[in-house]
Amino acid sequence: MTAIAGSSILVIGATGGLGRELSRLLAERGALLVLSGRSEAGLASLDVPGARVVADVSDPVAVAALVREALAVSGRLDGIINAAGVVAFGPASELTDETLTELFLVNALAPMRVLREAVPALAESAAAGREPFVLTLSGVVSESPTAHMAAYSASKAAVAAFVQATARELRRTGIRVIDARPGHTETALSTHPLAGTAPRLPAGYPPASVALRIVQAIESGEKDLPSTAFASLTPAAS
Repeated sequence: MTAIAGSSILVIGATGGLGRELSRLLAERGALLVLSGRSEAGLASLDVPGARVVADVSDPVAVAALVREALAVSGRLDGIINAAGVVAFGPASELTDETLTELFLVNALAPMRVLREAVPALAESAAAGREPFVLTLSGVVSESPTAHMAAYSASKAAVAAFVQATARELRRTGIRVIDARPGHTETALSTHPLAGTAPRLPAGYPPASVALRIVQAIESGEKDLPSTAFASLTPAAS
């Protein structure tokens, strides 16, 4: 079992639908949180205890600074949750370079850079006898790429592959790297896409249920959360 109480955990994308729920659950379990998001006002609105750090993870300089600031809060870093993300809809033939770049900067490159910057601190946590982890949320599209979401699916598949390979590399260090791939979840992400309009989607999972399943996986030491790991959840009422 991984003890969350007293652990220093950085939540990136803490102001999003899943990020808020994950932050709340971690706080209830006694985590020492560093909450990060793009919006200062959004972070201020969170009813969750923890340090606030405004950061745009599409900027590699900001990513490195975020990890340093998170480490400085309590002098250690025991866990990271990458819950930040952007989405775009529409035919692949209509994708702009700006949309492609933003999708990969936020969804793929940011989690890769965060992990790279955090490995020394997480290795120290493991050496001290704790059980550090990094969790990403690639979602079901990394398993089943979706038409009219081709670039979004590709950006998520990229980070899922990165996590799978990095988990093997870091296994002997004691750092657990986990990818969560829940199906469609009823967050507000699809209401503010970078491009296009969201198609009509079936009822998704409640964010609170998905967040609880993820936190339980962290606590129980699970090493991967495929889409089937969320199959027992009940979709939100339409």
